[in-house]
Amino acid sequence: MRSSHPRSAAVAALVATALATGLLAGSADAAEGAVSADPIRIHDIQGTTRISPLNGKQVTDVAGIVTGVRTYGSRGFWIQDPDADDNDATSEGVFVFTNSVPTVATGDAVKVSGTVGEYVPGGLTSGNQSVTQISKPTVTVVSSGNALPEATAINEYSVPAEYAPAGDPAAAGSINGLTLEPSRYALDYYESLEGMNVKIGTSRVVGATDPYSELWVTVKGWENTAKRGGTIYGSYESQNTGRLQIQQLAPIAQQPFPVANVGDRLTGTTEGPLDFNQFGGYTLVARTLGTVKAGTLAPEKTKPQAEQELAVATYNVENLDPTDPQEKFDALAKAVVENLASPDVLALEEIQDDNGAKNDGTVSAEQTLAKFTAAISAAGGPAYQWRTVNPEDKKDGGEPGGNIRQVFLFNPARVSFTERAPGDAVTATGVTKVNGKAALTHSPGRVDPANPAWADSRKPLAGEFVFRGKTVFVIANHFGSKGGDEGLTSHHQPPVRSSEAKRLQQAQAVNGFVKQILAEDKNANVLVLGDINDFEFSATTDALADGGALYPAIKSLPKAERYSYVYQGNAQVLDQILTSPAIKKFTYDSVHINAEFSAQNSDHDPQVLRFRP
Repeated sequence: MRSSHPRSAAVAALVATALATGLLAGSADAAEGAVSADPIRIHDIQGTTRISPLNGKQVTDVAGIVTGVRTYGSRGFWIQDPDADDNDATSEGVFVFTNSVPTVATGDAVKVSGTVGEYVPGGLTSGNQSVTQISKPTVTVVSSGNALPEATAINEYSVPAEYAPAGDPAAAGSINGLTLEPSRYALDYYESLEGMNVKIGTSRVVGATDPYSELWVTVKGWENTAKRGGTIYGSYESQNTGRLQIQQLAPIAQQPFPVANVGDRLTGTTEGPLDFNQFGGYTLVARTLGTVKAGTLAPEKTKPQAEQELAVATYNVENLDPTDPQEKFDALAKAVVENLASPDVLALEEIQDDNGAKNDGTVSAEQTLAKFTAAISAAGGPAYQWRTVNPEDKKDGGEPGGNIRQVFLFNPARVSFTERAPGDAVTATGVTKVNGKAALTHSPGRVDPANPAWADSRKPLAGEFVFRGKTVFVIANHFGSKGGDEGLTSHHQPPVRSSEAKRLQQAQAVNGFVKQILAEDKNANVLVLGDINDFEFSATTDALADGGALYPAIKSLPKAERYSYVYQGNAQVLDQILTSPAIKKFTYDSVHINAEFSAQNSDHDPQVLRFRP
């Protein structure tokens, strides 16, 4: 893993051993050029595709000016040839991987000899593009204090509107072998600047500062703008070309990284080498960092439900367990009361067992839930009761030993829970008729837990509630994660989204169960909700809604408000509430209290739906 920040202790060890030098063999012409009398220039190394024509070859006395030095993480420095060629497809900059702390300084004119390689951050199977670099270098400093090559401006005019070319079918969909077209495709444009000194002007923050001291901006202020300042990821073709990750070259101990929220502005000039890493792709590693000008973004508060309205919410509380500090419980509880207006039914995802990640066979979450509901009461909320089904140990995925599960909280002063032979981890709830109406055979119960779709994944939790004499079925979900999917900057275009297959099966299982309820009562009030881990335009959501059984309620919002999560500067939908046909009139709110902020109680925004059964 070659990262430009110390994400883990493994970085240094992996960096030393993970050079990928065999992506493509150097051509005969390149080999001949490497031993010719003409000196090798940086643009000769970079070439016109993503893979160097000199990959795996030795180069001697490659000249350049040092434009940035990195003393931590993946240690090394960038050099740039101030005398550019006339080909926009060839970068004039390259990273020199030293492994140890470099001994050069910015502004040094150097000559570098070493091995050209293609390093793939995250490994060859990650799908990530590679970084062309020189490793095992011998460095000669020719002079110091030189002016740096003028930074190339990255802005709304220079970045193309189209994101990436289609991958070559003959190369398994890879774009590695395609000649770069930097005036046509954004990914080609960024690749043509790999390793070069670049700059941006004042830009809007679209991804808040994270724990790894990085943030995201957009250089295209008008591109798919979210209502509150972010950038909406509204389709697989809306990758948002203006997004750029920002890090800094200075170690954090020497220069704290600025704290920014979505909608803030990074003002002035931010300048430095353009890198590529596994945690977001193209990254401006700032030698000079602009100043954050704070915006006015504040956590949202939803409208309280009317007396005759049932308010149902979903909230991923991010691995909550009793070993978490009381401050986390209090902050989450305050959000339930003040931001969510104490919903009548609240489905929680990622409630862990009573000792969290300790892997000792514990599966009960009674202590977790007692601590959380007490915190809600202390914050002025209702005396929530809860219902859940404990999972089998280590069978539902998530953090090892944590045994996460979905849980229903409900306010008994407003809504009652219909107990019907509570199920266990392996018993499927079914659908029957009671007094001529649809009913669950087990409430609470799990939906189709033996289905292979739920292997090593959270099983849906179904429950039957009564509000003002009307039955409401609620099915709480936490579908499989997107782990293993390739990033938008993958060398496969379109990227491979391998995790979708499992979620598609999960969606089909839940859709089938809802259809069973509707077959018994077409006017049944059914809500399917939770962390669906997929977009409102995805095949997963389509499968949930199949046959008109459900409607993704977030689609009732304007496009600029459809998001519950921010990932790599893209505001997107992961959390959803879907309604059965009988729920014709409702109000929906994606309550933005976390995803846009550097300080988070969870990385998800809760969702609330209000309706009159």
